[in-house]
Amino acid sequence: MDTDVLVVGAGPTGLTLANELRLAGVPAVLVDKLPRRSTLSKAGGVQSRTQEAFDQRGLLAPLLANGNFPDGTAHFAGLTLPLTRGRHRHPWRSIPQVVIEGFLEEYLAAQGIRVRRDHALTGLTQDGNGVTATFADGGVLRSRYLVAADGGRSTVRSLLAAEFPGRPGTVTTVAADVRLGGDVPAMTHARSEDGHWAAVFPLGTDPAGRPLRRLSLGGPGRSLPREVPVTEGEVREGLRAVFGSRVELLELRYARRITNAARQAARYRHGRVFLAGDAAHVHLPIGAQGMNTGIQDALNLGWKLGAAVHGWAPAHLLDTYHTERHPVAAAVLRNVQAQSLLMDQESTGHPDLAAVKDLFADLVQLRAVQDHLDDMLSGMGIRYPVPGAEGQPLVGLPAPDLQLGPIRSHELLRRGRGVLIDPAGRFAEVAARWPDRVDRAGQGADAEPMLIRPDGYVCWAGHPDDLEPALGHWFGAPR
Repeated sequence: MDTDVLVVGAGPTGLTLANELRLAGVPAVLVDKLPRRSTLSKAGGVQSRTQEAFDQRGLLAPLLANGNFPDGTAHFAGLTLPLTRGRHRHPWRSIPQVVIEGFLEEYLAAQGIRVRRDHALTGLTQDGNGVTATFADGGVLRSRYLVAADGGRSTVRSLLAAEFPGRPGTVTTVAADVRLGGDVPAMTHARSEDGHWAAVFPLGTDPAGRPLRRLSLGGPGRSLPREVPVTEGEVREGLRAVFGSRVELLELRYARRITNAARQAARYRHGRVFLAGDAAHVHLPIGAQGMNTGIQDALNLGWKLGAAVHGWAPAHLLDTYHTERHPVAAAVLRNVQAQSLLMDQESTGHPDLAAVKDLFADLVQLRAVQDHLDDMLSGMGIRYPVPGAEGQPLVGLPAPDLQLGPIRSHELLRRGRGVLIDPAGRFAEVAARWPDRVDRAGQGADAEPMLIRPDGYVCWAGHPDDLEPALGHWFGAPR
């Protein structure tokens, strides 16, 4: 074996996975077909759950020190959810994907893990012991496992001939990173009477401290083939169609055409090969959910691969990656399609659709509706189908960040191991049987006992007799 895990694709998903494998003490190789890191911002928002996960790894504070990344108010289909502000420790924040990629790549390099660039995958085969990957330059690499994090047009997925059902794109819209002048709204989804629309969201600042915006444009006659370049004139005309002379284009930094295709891999696991991020699911980028879903795929998969490599993974553990993450992305596709319809991104102008949006706008004024949508869009409402969740409100959900004397419980996850919160010191003897996989903490704290997986999800809370079975289910046979 040349390495234990080969990660194909050095975007946010692949970089996050490489760090998770590093924490697990698993040798990994990270390759990318590009000769250098992309300078395109692509995604622009980071959910509460993703920030929480970065905090659990000690990465959030140094990431935020890289610039001015304003927090914001969540929205659904362009309708703001102001009542949800302050619900989570980490609010929705605007951090461009290019910043996250640069930060993670530099962080990994400092740990001795460098991206092998200009490595275009051309073939793969697998057997009962591992995967053999071949590259355009004639190179060959053998690994125990391979993870495809190589984007929506995944080479790995194509080589596997993996099913990728869903809906093809029916329209294109313009997505651009811009500097705007004039009466610029902080965040809006505005529409003209003749069906042209523009969405504007904050995207942090440029090196000179000037505000950047993510701008999306669509409307009648604006759906052009993806390969047609987006021009400054087209962007200026699109702004004028919606805002008149109130908003002007000062600088066009980057623009591309995106489609409303919605597809998801039927299976995330193919023997020793796993699909993650956009290689597993693609959709219209609404609500900053694509990059976040991919990062959280990596968090879910990384520790499980580590367990398999080290030989203590229960037989079912790697399969839980699909059973837990596939429903999450399926739900994302559904809510994105619903938002696209409510926003009339295809510019149908259908009067019944306007009536539905008016009704939905009224419903969104209700606190319970805003909280439900916020749980969905923030990632904090993701609940995995964990055994023993019945009657236990915490099990299957992200672990709360408890104050345990001088330390927070999330800080205990920085080693990438399981954590048993044991306030009364009742479970020392049981936990001692998994000393290389689970840390025990919280003695003397005012907290409920719980077992937290390395990815930050509660997998036991409740009856003491259920703790040992939970440890065995997630952390394998004891020593």
